[in-house]
Amino acid sequence: MPGQQIAQPSHPKALVTGSTSGIGRAVAMKLAQDGFEVIVHGRDTARGVQAVEEITLSGGRARFVQADLSNPADVQRLAEDAGDIDVLINNSGFSWFGPTANLDVDTFDALFASNVRAPSFLVAAFAPRMAARGTGSIINLSSMAGQIGLAGSAAYGATKAALSSLTRAWAAEFSPSGVRVNAVAPGPVYTGGAAPERIEALGNTTLLKRAASSEEIAEVVSFLVSPRASYVTGAIIAADGGRTAI
Repeated sequence: MPGQQIAQPSHPKALVTGSTSGIGRAVAMKLAQDGFEVIVHGRDTARGVQAVEEITLSGGRARFVQADLSNPADVQRLAEDAGDIDVLINNSGFSWFGPTANLDVDTFDALFASNVRAPSFLVAAFAPRMAARGTGSIINLSSMAGQIGLAGSAAYGATKAALSSLTRAWAAEFSPSGVRVNAVAPGPVYTGGAAPERIEALGNTTLLKRAASSEEIAEVVSFLVSPRASYVTGAIIAADGGRTAI
């Protein structure tokens, strides 16, 4: 009828932190393919704009928000800018490998600020709102380094072990209200950032004798946020080529 408004299809919304490169970018691309409107986050505006363009050229929906998650004020600003979301992917963070005696205080604190504090306060911002609506999904990117002892990764592994522990506690807190909280713990992954020779060497220690692609990890995340994983919460899913099985 003339003048009648045609309802537009709704698109669930996902915030993927650290999604201008590596695993985060692959996750953002995959969720966009799955029908999500994706909020791309990162510190580099040029890379963020490029990621959004790639998603939109493929027929997806996305926008970019710049924020430095080592800054608590930026964490709060990101949460406010994103608004209500259906899915939170805590992917942003960084790694440091080397002798324990060589790790300085500033880098130690930065590891925990980025890998533990930022996800904690993003969950604090978003999970209660998800719980109030009775639905939502949160995925934290942990690591096999949080499960096994790797020489040179003590502090980094501790941040990822903390994130796995937080995942279980958040599931206990929020899943009774309909919010599923899980973690993916990748093994060695070719991300374009980490030294490829180190990733290849670690890949050779897995049962599959290779490292993963970022897209393989994105597939696991895609499953966990989908209705196909509706009975999965509080789980730490190993996507590590079998490395933590031995």
